Amino acid sequence: MGVSGCGKTTLGALLAEALHCPFLDGDDFHAPEAVAKMRSGQPLDDMDRWPWLERLGAATARAIAEHGAAVTACSALRRSYRDRLRATIGRPARFVLLDIPRAQLLQRLTDRGGHFMPATLLDSQLATLERPLDEADSIIFADESQPLLLRDLILAQLPGGSARHPAL
Repeated sequence: MGVSGCGKTTLGALLAEALHCPFLDGDDFHAPEAVAKMRSGQPLDDMDRWPWLERLGAATARAIAEHGAAVTACSALRRSYRDRLRATIGRPARFVLLDIPRAQLLQRLTDRGGHFMPATLLDSQLATLERPLDEADSIIFADESQPLLLRDLILAQLPGGSARHPAL
């Protein structure tokens, strides 16, 4: 989880590969209208997010039912969004916040081409972010480590070390 440009997709794909389970990218579950809204520089509101979270949570639950585990990349910026995902998934889930400094995020978003999320929306996402400081099922990484190192650090913190976990 985290704001756009923090590395959710890169890290999520690495974790899914290591855990031998499906990877779901939250970007793939946005409604076309939401993508158009973001592309035009307008931040999403809760009315845009709730159906998206329901679709993503349901797809994660299906992937877990079919494969025993899943890794999902999703901004999940507010606790209420994470609560909705937990409820929709219906199984234990872990959240990993990639808490990258604003300057690094801005550079990544500026360098990234072809994505619907413009760098101009970064500050609205940072303002929305509620860090999961008191959520027992959450891990926060506030560094810019290499993705493979972050993958290994996260796997080591899962119950049973690198053993499979139903949802991440």
